[in-house]
Amino acid sequence: MNRILLVEDDSAIVKNLVDILQREGFSVDTASGQSDAMDLLEKERYDLCLLDISLKEGNGFAICRAIKDRDDTPVIFLTASGDEYSVVAGFDMGADDYVKKPFRPRELISRIRSVLRRSGKHQSVIEIENLSVDSVKGVIRKNGEEIFLSALEYRLLLVFLNHRGMVLSRSKLLEEIWDIAGDFVNDNTLTVYIKRLRDKIEDDPQHPTIIRTVRGLGYKAGD
Repeated sequence: MNRILLVEDDSAIVKNLVDILQREGFSVDTASGQSDAMDLLEKERYDLCLLDISLKEGNGFAICRAIKDRDDTPVIFLTASGDEYSVVAGFDMGADDYVKKPFRPRELISRIRSVLRRSGKHQSVIEIENLSVDSVKGVIRKNGEEIFLSALEYRLLLVFLNHRGMVLSRSKLLEEIWDIAGDFVNDNTLTVYIKRLRDKIEDDPQHPTIIRTVRGLGYKAGD
């Protein structure tokens, strides 16, 4: 799973982007300013950084310069500034791409995957036990054989894999999948979909090891 650092000080944009990126199989950390971003970069390793140029604290150019001085982590700038100077300055500092706000989510995801491929950092296959999920091709294999999930089952599986090792409450799961395919999902429907998903991915659905029940709390994907 590719790890992305998002540096953005608009909380609404952060929430929307995190939701979009996690749905596409990325792990996301966020920072609202330059100092927070630099602290994370000192402690963690990322496959790509999404940087807003104009921040309330610091600026994206300085963060990009620090990243490129240290390693070859790809950088994509997110900014409302479409002037020639900002574009040229960003590329001169080593930025790999530049996306102007407002942007279409699918365009941003395509740009991210393109940059990751060029940098050799793209990781599209997630594996857990005897299951492999190619989040780019949307192909799921169990013991090497392709299996087929509905759109909502697939989304539910990605939610679990993107939060591997974490206990997810039923309310959290409902929040993540409620609008997929335009279907309304209530608590009873969620139970049905979890059962269907287990029937397809578990060797023994009565004793699941990939999606486990944590009594009184919710569910947890295997570590």
